[in-house]
Amino acid sequence: MPKENSLTKKDIQELLDIQTKDVKELLNNQTAVILEAVDEKIKALDDKFTRKIDKLTTTLDKFLKRMTDMEDEFEMMKYDLNKMKKIIREKLGVEL
Repeated sequence: MPKENSLTKKDIQELLDIQTKDVKELLNNQTAVILEAVDEKIKALDDKFTRKIDKLTTTLDKFLKRMTDMEDEFEMMKYDLNKMKKIIREKLGVEL
């Protein structure tokens, strides 16, 4: 290195190059740490969202099954009621 207090332009450039390299390395390391933290956060949110969607899907499936069962039961009751009306009309002559 040059003598004390006598830095040349080349010396300053070398020092700046070293400093720039160190800063870039530090920034790259920090970027990697930040990206890893962001990835973990996104994964956690994705997992939470997936669990909620699964729960909602299960709830909707159960609701749809209940509705379908009720519709089937309603159709059977409607058929039975029409059958009873027909019998009452034929046997008693009463129109309902």
